[in-house]
Amino acid sequence: MIVFVLLAGLSALTAAGLIYRQARDLMLTRTEWSVVNDFRLRVATLTENMQHPPDRAALQQLANRVAPSFLEATGAAAYRDSGLIASRDDTGAVTPQMRRTVAERNRLFYQRVIRSGTPYLVVGTPVMLGKKSAPSGVEVYLVTPLTKEEGDEAALVTAARHGVIPVVVLAVVLALVAARGVLRPVRDLDRAARRLGTGELDTRLAASGSDELARLVNTFNATAAALETNVSELRGMEVKARRFVADVSHELRTPLASILVMADMFEEEAGRLESDLAKAARLMNLEVGRLVRLVEDLMEISRFDAGAATLILNDVDAADAVRACLRTRGWTDRVDLDLPQGIRVRLDPRRFDVIVANLVGNALDHGAPPVTVRLRDPGESVVVEVEDRGEGLDPRILPHVFDRFYKADTARVRSEGSGLGLAIADENARLHGGVIEVANRPGGGAVFTLSLPRGGEEGT
Repeated sequence: MIVFVLLAGLSALTAAGLIYRQARDLMLTRTEWSVVNDFRLRVATLTENMQHPPDRAALQQLANRVAPSFLEATGAAAYRDSGLIASRDDTGAVTPQMRRTVAERNRLFYQRVIRSGTPYLVVGTPVMLGKKSAPSGVEVYLVTPLTKEEGDEAALVTAARHGVIPVVVLAVVLALVAARGVLRPVRDLDRAARRLGTGELDTRLAASGSDELARLVNTFNATAAALETNVSELRGMEVKARRFVADVSHELRTPLASILVMADMFEEEAGRLESDLAKAARLMNLEVGRLVRLVEDLMEISRFDAGAATLILNDVDAADAVRACLRTRGWTDRVDLDLPQGIRVRLDPRRFDVIVANLVGNALDHGAPPVTVRLRDPGESVVVEVEDRGEGLDPRILPHVFDRFYKADTARVRSEGSGLGLAIADENARLHGGVIEVANRPGGGAVFTLSLPRGGEEGT
C-alpha cells in the first residue's frame, strides 16, 4: 500500500512540475519574442536614414532613442568596431562574450543574464546600412530587466504549490482506495496460504468477480482442495501401514517365541549332531534371534508412530545407569569409561538403557577400538558421548544416520539386528526432550553425543 501512495504522490508532483515548467517557459518565450521583435523594428526604423559611417553624436542619439522605446528598459549601448561609442547602461549586462558573438555571427542575438541578483534580457544586433544591407561596423544593444516576469514566476510557483497540495491529497486518497481494493484480496490470500501451511487444509476463500484476482482465488481453492484430498489419502495410507506393521509384529511374537525355544534346544543338542547339522542348528538359532529382535524393534517403532510411547521417570545416577547397561551386555571390559559420580538426572531408566546400548553397540560393531563413553554435566543438561577410533562416516551419510533402514555401502551405522537401532535411540531421546548428534572426530572415528534435560520431560 505504501508503494501505491508513493506512486500516486510522485505522479501528482511530477505532473505539477511539468505544468509549471511549461508555463514558465511559455511566459519567458513570449516576453523574449515581444522584446526582440520590437527591438529589431525600432533599430531598423532609427537607422533607416543614418549616414555611413555614423559619427559619435549619431550613435549617442541612437542609444538614447532605443532605450525609451521600451517601458522596462534599463538602458542601451552602441558600439563601433568593437569599441563603446555611446551607452545608457550601467548594469554591465552587455558582456564581451556577447559582443563577440554578435560581431562574429553578424546577426541579432539575445540571452538572459543575472546581475546582482536581478535577471535581465540582453538583445544585440548589428546595424545594416543602405539598401544592400551592408555591415556598418556598428552594434546596438538593449538591456531590459525581467523583474515583472520574475514576479509572475513567483506567483506561478505559489499557485502551483497551492494547487498541487489538494491534487496530491486527492491522488493519495484515490491510491488508498485503489490499493485497499487490490491489496485486500492479496492479504486474504497470504493469510490463507499461511493457514494452509500450518495444516488447516480446509482453508478456502470466497471468490467474487471475474478478474485476475478472482481467478487466482479460484486456483488457490482448487489447489487447497486437491492438497486436502491427497494429504487425507496419504494419512489414511500411513495409518493403515502403521497398523499393519503393528499387527504383523504382534502376531509374529508368539510363533517366534516358540521357534526361538526350539532353536535353543537344537543348539544345546548341537554337540551330539553331525557337523553340518550342528552348524545349521547354530545358524538357525542366530537368525531366529535376529528375527525376534527385528519384530521387537518394529513393535517399538510402531508405538512411537502411534504416539503410544510413554515415559516412566525416576531420579537416577547417570554413571550408575551407564555402567549397568554395559555390565548387562558384557561390554564393560571392551569400553573405556569416563563417568563421574553424582550426576543425578530424571529419566526413564529402561529407555535410557536402550539409547546407550544402541550407541555403544553401534560403536563396537562398526567402529574401531578404543571405544570411549564419557559423561558430562554442562548444567542444564546431561551429556553422554560415545566415541570410537574408526574411519568415521562419509559426510554424505551423516544426515541419514538416524533414518530407518537406511543402507549405504560405507554405512557403518546399520544395526546388526534390525537396522532400526539408531532410529529407536533417536526416538527415545526426543521422547525425553533431548537430542542425539553425530560428527566425525578430527583424528578419525565418529562421536555420538546424547543430550538430555536435567529435569526430564513427560512424554507420550
